Amino acid sequence: MMRSTDMEKVTSFLGSQSEFQGELMSKGILRIDGFAAGRLQADQVILGETATVNGEIVAKKIIVGGNVEGILRAQDLIEITSNGKVKGEIFTCRLSLKEGAELNGQIDMKPDDPRVKEIVSLDPKSVSEVENSRGQLEAILNPKKDRER
Repeated sequence: MMRSTDMEKVTSFLGSQSEFQGELMSKGILRIDGFAAGRLQADQVILGETATVNGEIVAKKIIVGGNVEGILRAQDLIEITSNGKVKGEIFTCRLSLKEGAELNGQIDMKPDDPRVKEIVSLDPKSVSEVENSRGQLEAILNPKKDRER
């Protein structure tokens, strides 16, 4: 739950009645309360209880209060709140699960792993550095395609 003082710090917001598909890069704090499919990158990403994200989230810190299916990469911390649900892969140095949180997938917590270190920059060049993860993301979001091959 965000306090009103935290909400004042949010620099980008996707409301509960909104949908987004594609790649979104934002400096500062990005809050999602609606639906997003694709890749989200910000300094900090907060998913409210009504949020649903299918794709990849890249940030220094990620707080999950809603539903995520895909890949989460955080340089500092990933927190899954009591209402949060994650299905997919997590790459981070620190992980916090509140009672009631759901997590199904793989966790990699190696601080020197380049998949964790490379995510801090919002420089467009860093986007190409994580291109290899897109194949993994496709496999998670479209598992039937892999079985059909």
